Amino acid sequence: MSIEIDVLNGDASWPLVEPLFKAVWPPDVVAKLPWGRFAFAYPEWRVLVRADPEGVVSHVGIQRREVTWNGRKMRAGGIGGVLTREDSRRRGYASVALNAAIQTLKDEGATDFALLFCEPHHAPFYVGRGWKPFDGEIYCDQPEGRIRFQATAPYVYKLKRAPLGGVIDLCGQPW
Repeated sequence: MSIEIDVLNGDASWPLVEPLFKAVWPPDVVAKLPWGRFAFAYPEWRVLVRADPEGVVSHVGIQRREVTWNGRKMRAGGIGGVLTREDSRRRGYASVALNAAIQTLKDEGATDFALLFCEPHHAPFYVGRGWKPFDGEIYCDQPEGRIRFQATAPYVYKLKRAPLGGVIDLCGQPW
């Protein structure tokens, strides 16, 4: 079996990943998830893993943004929309996509840390890949205004430096 990894423009690649999102997170499922009611930023880039003959089997979105940590400006790489087709799980595709996303941020060179949000049952996957829990508060923008985001737990990955506590303002919507 062969796989192909692409890092593509977020908006332009939506038609390629829309069927994957609909299969993994149909609207009735999303409505029941802890994060289902929130508005999220669209990714700048998308990492796609394609496998023969299945097509796109895994996805990771990347969003880069200036955020503040305890009032200090930092550059964060937001990781979101990590998903793999149910019939393609446990084959390493999500790890490949996540590694490609981190490498993309490293290659860019201007990002201090990566940040993602996950449900508790996914935490061991990320911790096993070097992510650390962020023990602090996260604020973000939503249509109703600035809120504290607590729907899922934040995890950070050190690129240059990574905050492990304090207050992070995403200065926009979560990813």
